[in-house]
Amino acid sequence: MFLEITGFLPPDNEDDFIKFSLDISPENEPRVMDVLGWKSLEAEIAGDLQLTVAQAEKISSVIDELLPRDLDLFIGVRS
Repeated sequence: MFLEITGFLPPDNEDDFIKFSLDISPENEPRVMDVLGWKSLEAEIAGDLQLTVAQAEKISSVIDELLPRDLDLFIGVRS
């Protein structure tokens, strides 16, 4: 299992195709989970969480990767 961040245009847009996708590396998973307050991947497998601006900024910082600011970002567990 791994974490993936996806990005979509805001809901007022007719285009609902994914615009951004990033797999979180295994070494960064614990730091990202800390930002989200998650204890385990298994406990969070039930769907995607929309990231707040603050969460996205913190995750961007801990993984040292710029995340798009113009998209609605979500994070979820993939297998």
